[in-house]
Amino acid sequence: MAQREAEFRAFVDAHGASLLHAARLLTGDHHRGEDLLQSTLIKLYLRWPRVDEPMAYARKALVTGQIDVARRRWFGERPVEAVPESGTPADVGAVDQRDELRRMLATLTPRERALIVLRYYCDLSEQQAAAELGLPLGTVKSSTARALTKLRVSAHSEAR
Repeated sequence: MAQREAEFRAFVDAHGASLLHAARLLTGDHHRGEDLLQSTLIKLYLRWPRVDEPMAYARKALVTGQIDVARRRWFGERPVEAVPESGTPADVGAVDQRDELRRMLATLTPRERALIVLRYYCDLSEQQAAAELGLPLGTVKSSTARALTKLRVSAHSEAR
């Protein structure tokens, strides 16, 4: 085991810089090149006793690793040089209003919140909301009225 690790370390010491350069050229990015080399070296280390030509194996693993990464569909964040503008002032105002609405709804009980959302956001009638939640019609009417009163009080206190 110690001999295996010593041979692997000697290989990495001798060829690591050139493999890193190749990985950076393949990916076009410094950090992604390092990640690609890291995963390649892990694969090589796990197969080290069975690999006859480690440099050939490493180059092939770099290329196939990069092809695999390039084929994957990724919809995550991408780094950019400059932060884009956050939108027009109207967009910012709309976001602020939605945030304020979420904060106000959070003050309601779960049932009241559900009723307000169903009645006014989903535009359901009182009967439809009652059926949706399995509540009597009178409970829907009284709970909705209480919830609206709480929201009015909350809105009035925030306006001050």
